[in-house]
Amino acid sequence: MISARNDVMVGLDPGSTPVEWRISEGLVAYEAALALMEARAAAIADGSARELIWLLEHPPLYTAGTSAKAHELIAARFPVHSAGRGGQFTYHGPGQRVVYVMLDLKRRGPDVRRFVATLEEWIIRTLANFGVAGERRADRIGVWVRRPDKGAACEDKIAAIGIRIKRWVTLHGVALNIDCDLSHYAGIVPCGVCDPRNGLTSLADLGRAVTLTEIDVALRREFEQLFGPVARGQAAADSLVASLPAI
Repeated sequence: MISARNDVMVGLDPGSTPVEWRISEGLVAYEAALALMEARAAAIADGSARELIWLLEHPPLYTAGTSAKAHELIAARFPVHSAGRGGQFTYHGPGQRVVYVMLDLKRRGPDVRRFVATLEEWIIRTLANFGVAGERRADRIGVWVRRPDKGAACEDKIAAIGIRIKRWVTLHGVALNIDCDLSHYAGIVPCGVCDPRNGLTSLADLGRAVTLTEIDVALRREFEQLFGPVARGQAAADSLVASLPAI
């Protein structure tokens, strides 16, 4: 029997200061994002930088988590990067909203299960804004959508979650499929899931025409309900890649 993991509390204690919220335009190179995440997480742990939510898109690529197995890389159609996060292989590319979450769990509550469940709840609530019923599963991290049109017990993953925690500061986060090329997943066994009843989907695949801007507005609104306030008066988009090292 698949459980909805309702026993795990969702929502984190608010931070002492509002979270910084940044959106990068264009495609951000994965190596640059990884380096900037590491630098920012270290600064958060040291108390010299504010917590950060960073929204972006990557060019087509695969990332390997710490549990990735060589045979799960079927065909290296795109560059493959070692991510350092938990989990196995996943895909990033245009039309997918990647959200890097850098929060201080030492201040918000050092409960990793609660943090992961809250990330899932964040995406579930965001999807509900667009008439999509996302669900969590006890045996599969991420957010899933039932697909009775594909057959009995069929479910597709619409959002992947992979995290790393360093000095109780979180790194990596969520990848939500909006209108990405789902055929690009064919080069990997995504997240190690090989059950033929489980596939991949996106909002576009589900017949929802949603823009990145609409997703970002919903993400921000639902984030505040679960994690606490976001700093006001920030630009909707900026060149975080250029500015972060100076923070």
